[in-house]
Amino acid sequence: MDNKKTILCFGDSNTHGYNSSNRGRFTEDERWTCLLSEYLGNNYSVKEEGMSGRTTVFKDPLFEGLDGISYLFPCLMTHEPVDLLIIMLGTNDVKERFSATPQNIAKGLERLTQKAISSTEAWRNKPNILLIAPPPIEKEYENTDVSGEMGRGCAQKSKMLASFYKEVAKRNGCHFLDAASIEGIHMYPYDYMHLSKESHKLLAHKLSTLIPQIC
Repeated sequence: MDNKKTILCFGDSNTHGYNSSNRGRFTEDERWTCLLSEYLGNNYSVKEEGMSGRTTVFKDPLFEGLDGISYLFPCLMTHEPVDLLIIMLGTNDVKERFSATPQNIAKGLERLTQKAISSTEAWRNKPNILLIAPPPIEKEYENTDVSGEMGRGCAQKSKMLASFYKEVAKRNGCHFLDAASIEGIHMYPYDYMHLSKESHKLLAHKLSTLIPQIC
């Protein structure tokens, strides 16, 4: 009998492991999800479910299938029984074409969270969710190639997400982590919106100390 606890990591390109230094993907020796699996050891099974461009609930008019709310239930059921769901989303929600305020994005996260809670068939015991406010986009993104894709105001909006996310977590009985609070974490200076290699390691280390306390 497999007694490993299943941790499902549901996110966007920063969970997928996008490497903006070469527009590729970090290796399994570098991605925070894989490092987390290594740090936690054999008692846990860490599932990667990161997808570039994913939002909480917003349907992208340019690309199909990127709204997290449409995929969350089948994703949970694919990996059931789940012991802990980690959600780190919101970076793509700040794109200008969605015209969403930080409050709107937090409501999207809350809807996604409640969808996970209501997916009772997926949980081994009871819903157990960790909401992570992603590290904010840095203002310098405006001078990179991603500025046209992201649009205006992204850095300011992303910096405001953590306080709203914390309230969402509190209202819904979830755990919360503000990734920006991790000492040394930063974005690569190629687009200022994707985690550096070192930051993947820092995030994995922080989670490896937190998870045994909650799962």
